[in-house]
Amino acid sequence: MTKTVDEQPILVLGGTGKTGRRVVDRLSKLNRPVRVGSRSGEPPFDWTDQRTWAPVLDGVSSVYLVYYPDLVAPDALATIRSFTEQAVSGGIDRLVLLSGRGEEEAKLSERVVQDSGVAWTIVRASWFSQNFSEDFLTDSIRGGEVILPAGNVPEPFVDALDIADIVVAALTDDRHAGQLYEVTGPRLLTFAEATSEIGNALGRKIRYRSVAPEEYAAVLAGYDVPAELAAVLTELFGKVLDGRNAQLADGVQRALGRMPRDFTDYARDAAAAGAWDTSPDGDWA
Repeated sequence: MTKTVDEQPILVLGGTGKTGRRVVDRLSKLNRPVRVGSRSGEPPFDWTDQRTWAPVLDGVSSVYLVYYPDLVAPDALATIRSFTEQAVSGGIDRLVLLSGRGEEEAKLSERVVQDSGVAWTIVRASWFSQNFSEDFLTDSIRGGEVILPAGNVPEPFVDALDIADIVVAALTDDRHAGQLYEVTGPRLLTFAEATSEIGNALGRKIRYRSVAPEEYAAVLAGYDVPAELAAVLTELFGKVLDGRNAQLADGVQRALGRMPRDFTDYARDAAAAGAWDTSPDGDWA
């Protein structure tokens, strides 16, 4: 018997990442079948190995498209084009792409999805709040000092919870087809102000230090960030933290009919959940 669209799995690429695992959780609670696309998934998925693409695409109806490490990476556009062509030829009928705000290279991948011939939604996101608690900056917060190549430029940090809510809506509701949602938080904060808010939530001072982009690669190396990711992050910071994103957008309001979550709420909840806790002997929990 042929499965209906609601019975076919939804493929969530990056399904163990900051937005992907939240999307998986929400879809599961809606009793929608989900296939997690990751190297540890079953079947496994790897952007750099096209042999893994067909097995994860087999029988799926829709795809949440998240490219690692970022759409500004040199091979991102060609990879997104190849994957999209394979997904569409395999019979998927919906693509939801996570894109980056202020990234000209990302817009090229957006166009590939928009021209795919299937229903599409673009979620163009600003800097994730969760980058402070679910990424390499976690250890910086625990150590009491955040070092970034960002001066006094404000950023409208967006909560991954809001992104996940929009993605799930786009994957399950035809009303979001053909929409580009540019998503931000409800206010602008400099990185120093964001770091201070996290310190307030933790009840201790977290220092912030700005460095030049060329110095930042050495900082990342000290945190054992892989070289490929370090190169992408250094390029990203050099490009997008120049004031181009220092304004709010209404994507959350348009997609969900509510205001986005505030950074203060994120910091309070992350602290309460133990995101930056250390163990009694001084090792990171």
